[in-house]
Amino acid sequence: MGYADQLFDLTDQVVLITGGSRGLGREMAFGLARCGADLVIASRNLDNCVAVAKQIEAETGRTAMPYQVHVGRWDQLDGLVDATFDRFGKIDTLINNAGMSPLYAKLTDVTEKLYDSVFNLNLKGPFRLSALVGERMVAAGRGSIINVSSAGSLRPSPDIVPYAAAKAGLNAMTEGFARAFGPTVRVNTLMAGPFLTDVSKAWNLDERGGEMFGHLSLKRAGDPAEIVGAALFLASDASSFTTGSTVRADGGIP
Repeated sequence: MGYADQLFDLTDQVVLITGGSRGLGREMAFGLARCGADLVIASRNLDNCVAVAKQIEAETGRTAMPYQVHVGRWDQLDGLVDATFDRFGKIDTLINNAGMSPLYAKLTDVTEKLYDSVFNLNLKGPFRLSALVGERMVAAGRGSIINVSSAGSLRPSPDIVPYAAAKAGLNAMTEGFARAFGPTVRVNTLMAGPFLTDVSKAWNLDERGGEMFGHLSLKRAGDPAEIVGAALFLASDASSFTTGSTVRADGGIP
């Protein structure tokens, strides 16, 4: 192995990633597997999880376990953690990636059901999952938790207020969990800016691309593959002295 290969080596480590069947989660899962990790691909759509798990195994030779779960439902998360430990006996990295931000025309259109759904998936679920997994990591003497947040938590626009508030809570949660689980377990935020995933199809980029990204230092949205380097850094020993921190992959939001 070369120096960089050793630094980012995840051979035989186990990574549990929520929202891992599509978008940024899928890209991170493939990147981690290519560095030697075995994966648990968790999301609400089992067929998508199975398809991605099979593709990871075929292309990388690593093991990938699909698991159907609604991260926003507290009572389903113990089963996810138990199933992962039954299969692999450990979790080295937890990536809280599952999230959603439903569209609405104006703020008074936000129903209590929508508001609760956004907070359940983006904040409540990651809290419970981090608590469950983090305690086991502490007992094992090592681990990394990565909370995937959004630049919207710092610069919220009117059309993502519940989502931005939930992600701001996730940012705060990172710092609290880092203190709770240190010194052996690291907890960090990976703050993503705009990326061209399936979600971006609703952005009407042909008409609004320049308007949407002109304020960014890089003047564009990110390709999903551009999130992988930051995820590898936080999952690997390359970030052994990094905890309670925010790593921004946002194209340079001012």
